[in-house]
Order: sequence, then structure tokens, then C-alpha cells
Amino acid sequence: MVSLFKRSDKTNARQLKKYQRTVERINSLESVYEAKTDSELQNASAEFRGLLADGKKLEDLIPDAFAAVREASRRVLGMRHFDVQLIGGLVLAEGNIAEMPTGEGKTLVSSLPAYVRALTGEGVHVITVNDYLAQRDYRQIGQIHEFLGLTVGLNLPQMDTGAKKEAYAADITYGVGTEFGFDYLRDNMAGTNADKVQRPYHYAIIDEVDSVLIDEAKTPLIVAGKMAGNSDLHTVASLLARRFEKGRDYEFDSETKATSLTDTGIGKVEQAFDVGNLYELEHQTLYHYVIQAVRAHVMFERDVDYIVKDGKVLLIDMFTGRPMEGRTLSEGLHQAIEAKEKLEITEENKAQAQITIQNYFRMYPLLSGMTGTAKTQEREFREVYGMDVIQVPTNKPVIRQDLSDRFFDTADQKYRAVAKETAERHRSGQPVLVGTTSIIQSEAVARYLREEDLSFQLLNAKSVEQEVELISQAGQPGNITVATNMAGRGTDIMLGEGVAALGGLHVIGTEKHESRRIDNQLRGRSGRQGDPGSSQFIISLEDDMFRRFAEEDTEKFKKKNFPDAEGEYRGKAVQELSDRTQRIVEGAHFSMREYNLKLDDVINEQRKIVYDLRSRALNGDENGHLLKTMLEDAVSFILDEALPPDGLIEPEQLQTAEAALQELFGGSFRLPQDLDRRKQADARTAQPIAEAGQMIDAQIGHPRVNAVTTNVLRTFIDQMWVKHLEMMSHLKEGIGLRMYQQEDPMRIYQREGLELFTMNFQNLRMKSVTELLSFMRLRESEQKEAN
Repeated sequence: MVSLFKRSDKTNARQLKKYQRTVERINSLESVYEAKTDSELQNASAEFRGLLADGKKLEDLIPDAFAAVREASRRVLGMRHFDVQLIGGLVLAEGNIAEMPTGEGKTLVSSLPAYVRALTGEGVHVITVNDYLAQRDYRQIGQIHEFLGLTVGLNLPQMDTGAKKEAYAADITYGVGTEFGFDYLRDNMAGTNADKVQRPYHYAIIDEVDSVLIDEAKTPLIVAGKMAGNSDLHTVASLLARRFEKGRDYEFDSETKATSLTDTGIGKVEQAFDVGNLYELEHQTLYHYVIQAVRAHVMFERDVDYIVKDGKVLLIDMFTGRPMEGRTLSEGLHQAIEAKEKLEITEENKAQAQITIQNYFRMYPLLSGMTGTAKTQEREFREVYGMDVIQVPTNKPVIRQDLSDRFFDTADQKYRAVAKETAERHRSGQPVLVGTTSIIQSEAVARYLREEDLSFQLLNAKSVEQEVELISQAGQPGNITVATNMAGRGTDIMLGEGVAALGGLHVIGTEKHESRRIDNQLRGRSGRQGDPGSSQFIISLEDDMFRRFAEEDTEKFKKKNFPDAEGEYRGKAVQELSDRTQRIVEGAHFSMREYNLKLDDVINEQRKIVYDLRSRALNGDENGHLLKTMLEDAVSFILDEALPPDGLIEPEQLQTAEAALQELFGGSFRLPQDLDRRKQADARTAQPIAEAGQMIDAQIGHPRVNAVTTNVLRTFIDQMWVKHLEMMSHLKEGIGLRMYQQEDPMRIYQREGLELFTMNFQNLRMKSVTELLSFMRLRESEQKEAN
């Protein structure tokens, strides 16, 4: 491991030397661009684009382009890029991650590569973590690009199609990553090409890249719609789950919320529904309904997690304790709770389109990002996204003091220590920021601070704008701010008058996180741009991290080590326990993200096939070719499934093939009863295929026929894809069952996922071809009668 870090450090140093040489070249051009008039500087973009059109490489333009942006920024915003910001821009322009601490001006850094990559006219997306930051950067940094003659767009939720199209058509488009992803999904659900808003992907810059590509990557992007479920099956599954016993019929982990059936429980399901083997692919839907019924009983408690009001299940917000009107659980879980409470069962939220964050952003040919904390996740960035992390030097040396962690036996002792430490620093006038992992924890801290008669700002703002305002004031003299660690991210905390002499902002962390990276984000709130500051974590062995991931290790530690009278542990052993546990947590979460990505990679290949087919159908230019190909493939599939490739054909096999082919060619189609070889079957279908092809060619040129063909293909593709996503979800849920059979779940998912896709795609071909050939035959018949 040490050698890996050494190699990484050497690579970083080598890269920085290369960037430094380019920075020297940019600096040598500074006087040239300072001497230009505004109009001359504004003509630079046209000149650069002319050079690109003449064959000059984009990389060769970087020194001049960066010099132009630096000068434009100085004139428009009064902000001149530091040399380290130029280095950050070079890192991004190459498609890597620039690690730059808080306060180093990452927002201004993005103006450089965004401009360079936008010169090609293919579009640049600048991704932020929320709408507030997207609008702020669009209004501020966008001025630089508009001064230089580029167009700038802003992509926000709830915008109409026309406004979104205009935003995407701009040279540089600002917005939140999830909205770009949802637009991609919606484009692939659009009724016509005119309803699509995006253009082909080119280059993206992601601000707070670790937040977007790692923290948010746990949850896929899903566009859902209301659809009818099987209310009877929900009811029966609920009655069965009500009789199940924990430990005997099912296992439930209260920490991870993992729920699974035991062999005994599986046996009861098989007996109740009279199925031979619940492991079979055809029973995945049944398993899904049963496991959701069990979850409804063991994971959700009435008047704690939900209430029943006016015959409806209303979920409770765990942070505020208030009912969440209009919010429902997906994948049939909400309906399972309704069945548990013997209420009327409503329609289910079912996925109509979905994609993981990882697979969405991997569609960009070039991706880059910036953050204050990425090095600890470098392996994941490289393996998943193909980006290296380059640590950019700070403009001024970091002088923040990161004090040793303090460990207490109980949460109560920890919070008392936090309050005491806060009070001591507050007495001197030093501002304190207390970081927590949740609003619930923030309120716990608040109770202990009140006991010390301390005034503080509890950051539970109703909007991001308020959050930014409150967090920015955390460095003022005597201020005490309690906030969740992600609150107001991307906001600089400026020190008030006289605070530097008091030691700067002191940050207290009240719990270690699932990643050292998030701990470092909290520390990085203090000590910006060479400011003094300090940080310290005050935690307890009752914290979530120890309870969930190191229960046995913690018990062993407590038997050998004892706290002092205040409940505090001293020495290296407790620090080693903490570090080891955090590494275990990091590894577990990385493995989970890696596993989920592998699962989605299976669907991703299928999604590409379906979306490509849908796009071609919407274009309508090749509908005849598409339809003929689907017909040929459908016939081949029928014969492959029903008849042996070699050897004699049995009468039953012949009947199965004939019945399926009659769907395509009409009820009059027959296979000779003496047909006994597969090659003969191929020959027998050749003429009907050719005749159908001639009819398609004759009909498809008519505008009405082409429009009907597009509409039918789109409708059946959408229906197939929604059904397939549901089946894949049920399959993913059920592969855990196979652990008992000692099979590799991933291989099962890949194999059976392919089987499902092959089956569903054949159903799509059969439905589409049958419907359209029938329509064309009817139209052909009407034309003959008319003549």
C-alpha cells in the first residue's frame, strides 16, 4: 500500500512540473492580452475557432485561450486567476480531477477549461450540486464567457421544452447533475424527436465531484409512473407474512435493513402458493410480493414510520416528525403496507426509465471534476470513470491545526465534552462550527449547548439560499454554528475582524463518517487561503460507525481498556480501533457501489439496444428496414426455440413452431406435416418473409403508414421496457436466494437477465410485426377493393 501512495505522489509531482511549464507560457502571454482592447479580446474566440477549422489542435490553443480567459475575468469580474488556479484548469482540461482545498477558488478555475472545450461548438456541461450554485455560477462565471462571445445556458427543473432546448444549445450549460440525467431519460421517453432537448455529449466539468459521483451515486435516477399492481397478491402475501417468525422464517438486520427468507420461510411460500421451486425465474414476481410484505411488517411501524389517516398511509419524515403528503414508497412497498393495514390498495409507482449516476456520466467522452477531497477515493475514480486525481498546491500554505481525535465511552459523555469545548473557545470570542451527520444529531448537540447557556445558530434552513447565508457567517467573532456536514457546501467561510488573532475558526466533528473524505470536508471548512484555524473530532464508542461495523471489536477493546473519570479513552489503541473501523466501512461501501454498478452494467447494455431502436423508430427514415429485420429475427427466434438444429423434428415441436408463425403470417400459414429437418423449415418460411417484405416496401412510403409504424414501434418498445425493468428489479431482489445454492449471484443475474431480455425482446418483435403486418394487409385489401 505504501508503494502505491509513493507511486501516486511521484506521478502527481511529474504532472505538476508539466503543468508548471504551461503556466509559465500562459504568464508570458499575459502582457500580450492585457494590451488588447475589449473588442480585440472579444474577437479572440472567433480567431481560435478559425485556427481549429484550419486544423490546429485544441491542446495547442490552451496557453492563449487561458490567457484570454484570465484577462477577460480581470476586466469583467475584477478577479485574476492565480497560478495554482491555472494548474487546476489544466488538470480539468485533460479530463482529470483537480483536488483543491476549500477557498482556493474552484468556481473561477472552471471558467478556463469550460471556455477551451466550448470552442469546438459541441457543448460543455458544468455540473453543480444544487440549483442555487448552478444559478450563481451561471450568473457570475457566465459573464466571462459571454464577454468572449460564447453563449451560456442554465438548465433547471420544471423548465419547458423550448427553454431546455435553448439551454442545451448554448456553448456552455450550467445545471445540477441529476437534472441532466433526468433529461436524458425523458428524451428517451419522448413522443417525437422535436420533444427531445439534449444533443450528443461532449465534455463535462463536475464541481464537488466526490459528492456527485460517489455520494449521490448510491441512488439511481428513476422516472416512475403510476401503474396497477396485483392487489390480491399483496393481500395474500401480507396474510402469509403476518404469520412468519423472525429467525425461523426470515432474517432481518435492523442496522442494514437487509431482509431475507430462510429455507423454512421459502418452504412456506412454496406450499402456500403451490409452486415447486421459488428459485425459478418464473416465480421472481411472487418472491418480490412476499419479501415486500415481510418488509412492510418488520421495517415499518405504525405511528413511527407512518400514520393512517382517512384510509391512506402517510409516511413520516424521520427528521421533522411530520407526515409527508404525496410521498409514497416505490416497488410495491407502499402497497404492501396498505395490505398490512387492510386498506384499499392503490396503484404502484413503477420505473419507466432508470440509470445509475455512474453509467450516466460515463456517456461523456471526456469528464473532469474538482473538489477539496478526492485522493482517498482515487482508485474508484480511476476504475469507474477513468479519471486521475491531481493534488493542486494551495495558493498560500495551509496552517490549520488538525488536533488529535478524542474518544468517549458514551454519547452523553461525548456531547458534554463537545459543549464544554465549545463554551471554552466561545469565552475567548473564537467562532466554532460543530459538524454533525444528521438533523437529529444537530438537535442533540443543541440540547447540550443550551445546558451551557450558549447562544448558537442551528442550521436547519428551509432553503439552500438561507443555508449559504448562515454558513458564510460561521467565521464571525463569537459565533457558534451547528450544521450537518454537507450543509452550505461550496460556500466560503470568511473570518471576521480579529478572529485570526484568536486562532481562526475552530471546527468540531461529532461523529466519524463512512469515509475519511467526508471527515476531511468538515476539517476543510477552516483554514481557507492561509487563514489560521483548527479542527478536532470528539466521538464516542456508541456512535453508529462502531455499533454497525465493529460491535465485537468494540466489546473486546472495552474489556482491555478503561476510560478516565470523564469517560475519555487515552492512548493509541482507541485511535487504531477507529481507523480500522473506518477502513472497513470505506471498503464495505466501495464494494456495495461496485456491486450495484456491475448489476446496472447488465441493464446498461440492454438499455443501449432499446434506446437505439427507439431513436431509429422515431426518426422514421428506416422504418421499412427495421420492420423487415424484426420480422426475419422473429422467425429465426421461433425456429431456434421450437426446432432442434440437427436431427429429426417431433410433431409437437412442429405444432409449436407453426402456431407461433401463424401469428406473424396469418392463420392460413402451414408447415408441411412431413417436414423433419430445420433447413426445410427455413426454406418454407423464406417465401412468406419475402412476400411480407414486398408489402412493407410498397406500404411504408405512404406518410400515414410510416407515422403508424413509428407510433406502434414506440408504444410497444415503451411497454416492453417498463415490463423488463420491473422483471429485472424482481430478479435482482431474488438472486440473494441463490446464495443458499452456492451460485455466484452476479453470474445468475447476468445469465437470467439475458434470458429475460431475449424473451421480452422477442415479444416486442412479435407484437410489433404482427400488429403492423395486419394493418398493412388490411390497408392493401382496402386499396384493392377501391380499385
